[in-house]
Amino acid sequence: MRRLAVGLFLVLHGLVHGWYVVLSQGWVEVEDQMGWSGHSLLLSPILPEGAILTVASVLYVAVTVGFVLGGIGYAFDLGWWEPVVVGAAVLSTAVLVAMWNGQFDLLIEQGAAGVLINIGLLVSILVLEFE
Repeated sequence: MRRLAVGLFLVLHGLVHGWYVVLSQGWVEVEDQMGWSGHSLLLSPILPEGAILTVASVLYVAVTVGFVLGGIGYAFDLGWWEPVVVGAAVLSTAVLVAMWNGQFDLLIEQGAAGVLINIGLLVSILVLEFE
């Protein structure tokens, strides 16, 4: 039962990243309280907004797929789940940090909770050897 619950958590964590794809593709009208607007403290000075939104979409889809596959792999005790989840957590954290707009308001909406979850996953898998 624990394997299914943790696997479902990983799948759901991955699906949350889909929200950033929705925002970056402009499928909904972005409002200030939604968090990420497409501006990036790190990338906006060197890339046009359209390129940032495209890169964000591609990377967030990769993260979503990684967590969904990793969650399924964990739930069914498949041997390949660990590197998939570790890769998704590292990529997710890197993308969330790279896409951060540099402002401290709406940190949760910008992915701070996701970064904390990713750190928890990485510590659990790599340090505590969670299985």
